[in-house]
Amino acid sequence: MSVLGFLSAPMLASLFFFLVSMGMLVVGFCGVINSGVTYLFEWQIFYFCGVDWTFPVILDGMSVIFSCLVCLISSSVSLFMISYMSGEVFMRRFTFLIVAFVSSMNLLIFVPSLVTVLLGWDGLGIVSFALVIYYQNKKSLAAGMLTVLANRVGDALLILAICFLVNWGEWRFGFGLYGDYFVVICLLVVVGGMTKSAQIPFSAWLPAAMAAPTPVSALVHSSTLVTAGVYLVIRFYSTLIESPEVLWVLGKVGGLTMLMAGLSACFEVDLKKIIALSTLSQLGLMMYTVGIGYPVIAVFHLFTHALFKALLFLCAGSIIHAGVDTQDGRILGGINRLLPFSGGMLTLSSVVLCGMPFLSGFYSKDLILEGAFSGMNGGLEIFVVLVGAGLSLVYSSRILLIVFGQGSAGCVRSYGVESVYEVISISVLVFGAVLGGWVLQGVWVKVSGFDLVGVFGKLVIGLITFGGITYSVFSVLGIKLFWLSVVGKLSKFLSSMWFIGAISGSLVAGIGLKGGSKMSVYLDQGWMEVFGGQGVFGGLKEGIKVSLSVQKGSLFSFLRVFVIIVVLFLPMLKVYG
Repeated sequence: MSVLGFLSAPMLASLFFFLVSMGMLVVGFCGVINSGVTYLFEWQIFYFCGVDWTFPVILDGMSVIFSCLVCLISSSVSLFMISYMSGEVFMRRFTFLIVAFVSSMNLLIFVPSLVTVLLGWDGLGIVSFALVIYYQNKKSLAAGMLTVLANRVGDALLILAICFLVNWGEWRFGFGLYGDYFVVICLLVVVGGMTKSAQIPFSAWLPAAMAAPTPVSALVHSSTLVTAGVYLVIRFYSTLIESPEVLWVLGKVGGLTMLMAGLSACFEVDLKKIIALSTLSQLGLMMYTVGIGYPVIAVFHLFTHALFKALLFLCAGSIIHAGVDTQDGRILGGINRLLPFSGGMLTLSSVVLCGMPFLSGFYSKDLILEGAFSGMNGGLEIFVVLVGAGLSLVYSSRILLIVFGQGSAGCVRSYGVESVYEVISISVLVFGAVLGGWVLQGVWVKVSGFDLVGVFGKLVIGLITFGGITYSVFSVLGIKLFWLSVVGKLSKFLSSMWFIGAISGSLVAGIGLKGGSKMSVYLDQGWMEVFGGQGVFGGLKEGIKVSLSVQKGSLFSFLRVFVIIVVLFLPMLKVYG
C-alpha cells in the first residue's frame, strides 16, 4: 500500500495529462485544424469606466496543437519521474507543482488577452522558482533567484504595456492598435517575451535553471517556460507586424543568441548544460524566424523542437540517474554498452536535433533556412544564421561522443537495465521525434508547402546541415591542432556565453544588492526614520506629554495656557481688525 500511495500521484497525473492530450487531439483534428476556423469564447466579468473586463478563450490550430503537445510531454515526464524521483519523500508535493506548472502554461496558451495572459505568465514564474529550488541547497537557491528575477523583469514590462493600453480601453493586444504609444507597447511585449525565452542579454538564467530535477528540466526546456516568450510574440504577431522596427531588433537579437549559445555548447562538458545551451540556440532560431516575418514556420519549429528536446532530456536523465547523478561528459562513456536503450534513444534525439532529413527537426529547420535565403536579409545576417545552424551538428556530435566515447562510466556498472517507466515514457516521445514533423506538415496546411530556393541555396543548406560532421571526424582521428590554434585563445570567451552571465547575472544582481543596501542605510534607517515611523512616534509622544501637562487640572496650568493663547491670538486680531 505504501508503494501504491507513492505511485498514485504521478500515475494519476500522467493518466490525466494523456487523456487531455487525446481529447485535444480529437478536438483539433476534427473541429479546428481540418476546417481551418478559429473559435473565440468570451465571458464578461464586469464593465467599469468604459472598459469591458472579459475573460477570452481562443481555439485555433496553433493553440490546440500546442496544448496537445504540452500535455503529451507532461504525461511522459510524469511517468518518467516515478523512476527518477523514486527516493523522493514528498512525491505528492512535487507532482502538485508539476500539475500547477502545466496548468499555467495551458492558461497562457488559450488566453489572447494581455491582462489574463499575466495569470499564466506569473504562474509559470512562481512555480518555476519553487521547482528550481526544490533540492534546497545554495546552488539551487542562487539559480532560483536568478530565474525568478529575470522573469520578473518580463512581468514588469508586460504590466507597463497594459498600463499604456489604457489609452485604447482594450486588453486584447492581438487586434490592430494605433497611437502615440504603439511602438512602445510593441517593444515592451517583445522584450518581455525575450526575458522568458532567455534572449540576449537575459540568457544567464537558462543554464542556471539546470539545478532543478531532470523531469523539470525536460518540461522547462521543451514546451513550457522557455517557449512562453516565443509563443507570446507569435500570438500577438498580427499587431507586432505593424511595427517593423521592433521585429527588426527581434531578428538581430535572435540570430546573435543562436550563435552565442551554439558556440558555448561546443565548449561545455556538462551533459545537461550542453542540452540547455542547445535549447537556447533553438530559441534564438525561433525568434529570428519571427523577426524576418515567418511566424507560422517558427511555431512549426517550436512544436517539433518540443518533441525531440523532451526526448533528449529524458534520455539524459536516465543516464544521469543510472550514473548516480554524474553529468560530466569526461567521466561518462560507453553508455551504448551499459545502457543500450537510453544511449540509442539519446543518439536518435541528437540526430533529430541536428536536422537529419525526414526526421522531425529536418522539416522545420529546412523551411527556416529557406526563409532566410528567400527573404530580404543582409549577407552578414545570413552568415550568422548559417553558422549558428551549422553548430547544431557540432554540439550534437559532442553528445554522441559522450555516449560512444571512451570514458570510464564505472558508476553505471552497478545498475541493471532501465526502469519500465523510463522505457515507456521515452518510447512515447520517440514516435513524436521521428514522425512528428511529417505528421504536422501533412495535416497542418499552413506549413505543408513553401517557396523553394534555387539549387545553390539547397546545396548550401545541405552543407550547413552536414558540415558539422567534420568535428566528429577530427575528434575521432585526434586531429585537434587546427581547432586549438584557431579557437584555443577564445575558449574562455566562447565557453562563458560571451560573459552574458556576468552582465545579466552578477552585474545586475550586484548593482541591485549594493543599491538596496544603500537605500536601507540612507532611507530606511535615515530619512524615513526621521520623517516616517520613528519621527511620527516621537512627535506624538511629545504632543501627548504636552496634552497631559495641560490636563493636570491645576489653576497654574490653566492660567499658563490662557496666557499663551492670548499672546498668540491678540496680534492676529489686530491685523485682521
